[in-house]
Amino acid sequence: MTFKTKSGNSGSPDHCHAPLQRPAASGVFANDSSPMPDFRLIDAKLPDFGIPADQPELSHDIYAARFEALRRVRADASLDALVIYADREHAANLAWLTGFDPRFEEALLIIVPGRIPTLLAGPENLGRAERAGIEVEARLFPPFGLMGQDRSQTPALEEALRTGGIEPRHRVGVLGWKYFGRHEAQKPDNWFETPAYLIDTLRRLLGPEGRVVNANALLMDCSTGLRAENEVVQLVRFEFSAIAASEAIKRLIRGVRPGMTEYDAAGLMRLGVLPHSCHTMLSSGPNLSGLESPTGRVLQSGDPICSAVGYWGGLSSRLGWLAADSGELPSGATDYVERLAGPYFATAAEWYETIGIGTSGGTLDALVRRRLGAPFFNLVLNPGHLIHLDEWMHTPVYPGSTETLRSGQAIQCDIIPAVGAPYHGVNIEDGIALLDAKGRNELEIDFPNAFERIMARRDFMRGVLGIKLKPEVMPLSNLAAALPPFWAAPDRLLAKA
Repeated sequence: MTFKTKSGNSGSPDHCHAPLQRPAASGVFANDSSPMPDFRLIDAKLPDFGIPADQPELSHDIYAARFEALRRVRADASLDALVIYADREHAANLAWLTGFDPRFEEALLIIVPGRIPTLLAGPENLGRAERAGIEVEARLFPPFGLMGQDRSQTPALEEALRTGGIEPRHRVGVLGWKYFGRHEAQKPDNWFETPAYLIDTLRRLLGPEGRVVNANALLMDCSTGLRAENEVVQLVRFEFSAIAASEAIKRLIRGVRPGMTEYDAAGLMRLGVLPHSCHTMLSSGPNLSGLESPTGRVLQSGDPICSAVGYWGGLSSRLGWLAADSGELPSGATDYVERLAGPYFATAAEWYETIGIGTSGGTLDALVRRRLGAPFFNLVLNPGHLIHLDEWMHTPVYPGSTETLRSGQAIQCDIIPAVGAPYHGVNIEDGIALLDAKGRNELEIDFPNAFERIMARRDFMRGVLGIKLKPEVMPLSNLAAALPPFWAAPDRLLAKA
């Protein structure tokens, strides 16, 4: 989730059936040729979809299957070995494969066919590394620890790599957290985001007849990467995270009041104990930016306010106004709903109705740009991306994309107009999963409570908000596309006309 302004600031409840009136000709609509807007404000209390008591665990069989799948794609790529690097910010690839993520420190997994993988860890994580979800030989590598600790017994990195099975003339794939394309480099597989000391040592060890290549695409490519599709149990774990994130945002919207500081407002969210996929964001007022952390600024009536909470596999974000209606907005922004929030919601509704198995990323991109392509909306980022343990794994959603969405994928609705003052912006960011009939059957049998929550969200989105989802679309967030533009009136939601 990212938001910056043009200037760089960054159940079935009862509801009202009266549509908004079309504003003056100066208003910008999603479709100005339409005689009436395709959105309205309704009175609708968001249902209680339920909160699960715990996440399901991933079995050793899951990790073993992932390791075998990685073995196959490594062989297909003609790689003799793989090394997977991780640090606190960038641990998703390693955690997906092993269930282990380094905390405070770094780690390196060395995978060579016919050998037990070697997992190098710092002193604080060595014990955790030994409990990985796959069989590993965990070894201490002191330089991965924090500064100032004893490093007198440090083996040479080249020796550690050799001990793990890497030999001269090998072709080694390195995985960290990002890969590059032809628009960025003439030889993108020679570009690395991992530490230079690791790449330099590998090149020295392999010699002129060996080669080091960026292999992140094996896991992260939207169409072929192993992490692009998820097991049903993994999606249920993501739902747990999405619920925790969305419930935090719900508590904020319902409890925030003028006179609170941003710190006070953030405290309302009662942030949970799950690992975060990004820092918690909250900002308000004239310098609102979607990336900022809360400060001691005192909230005032009529402030714009934005917040986002992200856990592994689930992020929710909303942007609205600390006001009860448009009459409390600043001069120049009183048509906020008509000009910005309403057309934005209608676009998001069409995004939700369009997405499905077989939908191309280019189709999603085109519909958003068709509706919000005017300079006023100032779209930034891609309008949708894959979400995983990392908040933004990759995205098939870009102009002209022919990459199609598949069962097992988790996708974030992430449409970001950065219009600047006095409107500031709007956001309705949550995640969904796609599951074919076989996957939905597995979900219903193995995880009936999660299945019931997802069906209840689908019913709310259709029956109250008017959003008709394809059968394979599984909403994961307890906000379920709800967009209250006025946070002092949290039960006043935007819906389709």
